[in-house]
Amino acid sequence: MSSALWLAVLATAAGTLLMRILPLLWMRHRLERRERDDDFDAMPQWLGILGPVLIAAVLGSSLVPSPSILLYWSATACGVAITLLVWWRLRSLGWPVAAGVSAYGLVIIILGL
Repeated sequence: MSSALWLAVLATAAGTLLMRILPLLWMRHRLERRERDDDFDAMPQWLGILGPVLIAAVLGSSLVPSPSILLYWSATACGVAITLLVWWRLRSLGWPVAAGVSAYGLVIIILGL
């Protein structure tokens, strides 16, 4: 293997390690600080808001098709509609996603022919 590939593998490994270890060390430090100071909250307020904000950002960016043509806009609209309908009917997470992805794929296959 080339040295560029090894560098990419090492950079990926280091990034993965840091993404896992830095929050662990940060939270450990905050828990130790909470034990010393009773008024200190271990979980910051912004951390509870971060998850829904990230999900909304991913949803927003995924709703705009990269090749902006009618086929992909139609598939996206159909996928979103089916996802919302299945969610409304079942009130779960897995089945609506599977149905929406399937609907998106079927529209791409059918209209792409």
